[in-house]
Amino acid sequence: MGRIKTSEVKNLAEDLIREHGNKFSVSFEENKKALHEVKPVKSKKVRNTIAGYITTRMQQIQKSGI
Repeated sequence: MGRIKTSEVKNLAEDLIREHGNKFSVSFEENKKALHEVKPVKSKKVRNTIAGYITTRMQQIQKSGI
C-alpha cells in the first residue's frame, strides 16, 4: 500500500495534466523537469510528490487508452 496523497496535490496534478498534458510522460525524472518548467515548486518533497502522482496518472491514462 502506498502513501495517501492530499487532495491539494491531486487537484493541482489533475489541473496540470489537463492544461499541459503533452509535456508529461510515464517517466518520473522527465516529469520532475517538466513540472519545474510549468510550475516551479520551492519544496523538493512537494515537487517529488506531485511529479510522482502525475507519473501514476499518466500510466493509468496510457493503460486505459484515453
